[in-house]
Amino acid sequence: MEASDKPRQCPARGSCPVFLAMSSGTVRYAPSGLGPVPERSFREEPWDANSPPQPDEDLPTGLSAVSVPWKNLGLSKGHRESPGGLVEASASRKEAQGEEHSAAVPLDVSRLRSSSMEIREKGSEFLKEELYKAQKELKLKDEECERLCKVRAQLEQELEELTASLFEEAHKMVREANMKQAASEKQLKEAWGKVDTTLFSEFQAWRASPTLDKDCPFLERVYREDVGPCLDFTVQELSAMVRAAVEDNTLTIEPVASQTLPAAKVPTVEWNTTNTCALSGLARTCHHRIRLGDSESHYYISPSSRARITAVCNFFTYIRYIQQGLVRQDAEPMFWEIMRLRKGMSLAKLGFFPQEA
Repeated sequence: MEASDKPRQCPARGSCPVFLAMSSGTVRYAPSGLGPVPERSFREEPWDANSPPQPDEDLPTGLSAVSVPWKNLGLSKGHRESPGGLVEASASRKEAQGEEHSAAVPLDVSRLRSSSMEIREKGSEFLKEELYKAQKELKLKDEECERLCKVRAQLEQELEELTASLFEEAHKMVREANMKQAASEKQLKEAWGKVDTTLFSEFQAWRASPTLDKDCPFLERVYREDVGPCLDFTVQELSAMVRAAVEDNTLTIEPVASQTLPAAKVPTVEWNTTNTCALSGLARTCHHRIRLGDSESHYYISPSSRARITAVCNFFTYIRYIQQGLVRQDAEPMFWEIMRLRKGMSLAKLGFFPQEA
């Protein structure tokens, strides 16, 4: 072949299975019984259909191929196989591997499916249990809310009833107070109609210039009608001493202790013990005793005598407050208070007194 001629290439280089297998490295040329095959790249080289095979390069001399006429001998009965057979064998191996892989894939998928089903079942059971617990708790809370609502309704009803009863009681009390006030005003008017105008005039005159002098008309009347008779006891000497001490505000009344000192003897009174009243001379149990001024002598008195002395002392205490300007009221309230104290002296004189006296 001349140098000027363009080398021809293999007409089947694009579809030749041997060429494709050797080019991709799937099949390598390795003579049996010889050393390792050196690496070489199978590149497309100019090839002539009538040219004999070229000897392999870079191989030992003993491994060089023998120049023989190139013929298509078909399939060999020896150890060699055709290029198509090599490709078919490679394809068969790939198909077997694909079948194994395809057989393994359904197995893995079935395992995944079974595992997924198990997880779903467990998750469903867990969710059902949680839902049951939540429903149970919600039911308990609903029952508690219902109970609290009933309690609240009951309390509101009781509160309304209590409020209504309180308002009714308040109106009743106000109505009764108004009725009592009206009755008191009526009684006051009736009392003023019955009051001795002379006595009230005497009180007003004494109130204009209050004094403890019993020569004034107002106090002279009270002494004559109330104080004198109330302090008039059987033992006249001791009675006069008691009235003088009351007027001077020097009389002391004290309860009798369980163990008392020996009683002082009075010349006119031969008996002065806790079983005999020193003023009335009657045998009475005495729970109190009196002391006159700075004297150390004590006189045992009965409850009746104590009530009479106490009523007179209350009257003198009130008129002293008026004299000192400690009572700041109108004339009418003062006058009625004095009338009440005079009434107390009259009752005590008649023997009416509280049991604790």
